[in-house]
Amino acid sequence: MMKLLCPSMMCADFSHLQKEVGDLNQAGVDIYHCDIMDGEFVPNMTMGINDIRTIRRYTDKLIDCHLMIENPGNKVDWFINAGVDLIYIHPESERYVIKTLSHIKDCGKLAGLALNPDTSIETVSEMLELVDYVLVMTVNPGFAGQKFIDFTKKKIKKLVDLKSDYHYKIMIDGACSPDIIKELSTIGADGFILGTSALFGKERSYTELVEELQKL
Repeated sequence: MMKLLCPSMMCADFSHLQKEVGDLNQAGVDIYHCDIMDGEFVPNMTMGINDIRTIRRYTDKLIDCHLMIENPGNKVDWFINAGVDLIYIHPESERYVIKTLSHIKDCGKLAGLALNPDTSIETVSEMLELVDYVLVMTVNPGFAGQKFIDFTKKKIKKLVDLKSDYHYKIMIDGACSPDIIKELSTIGADGFILGTSALFGKERSYTELVEELQKL
């Protein structure tokens, strides 16, 4: 099975964003992953609506937004209107999680849950039937370049075991090195968010790197 390979655009060179997107398109990436942080839910701030509009202008591929913000239900329409295809929310950040997920689906978009390392599957089990994607955070959210948190593998295995009862895809976000991608693909993960551990800041082309990652 082909892995879904998703560049984390917070790691891209924003001074040459059109070229970055063009090179990533040519490399054959699957989904552009956009981290949105408000400085409240996580202690950092990153991309905004205009960045997403720029990416949308230069690609027909799927774009996702990982909303690391407080009360995302009040803001999902901003991202839908900017051209996003998939929206992840954290259950801890939203009082009306099911309402927000349902609204995303009603707008014809894909809905996803993002699970922090310390978020148990049991706390979101009733929501799994609503979502198309589950984003498993294997680092603490908010910053690039962290180390992989090993105990999250148990959560990934549980999600794989449950998957036959639902229709979600399992995406891994955080310290996705080639070795981790190979190991978790074998376990049953469907896709990976690619940052500095596997894609960005390397001397080789995106095309070469993506081809190698697909072979793992």
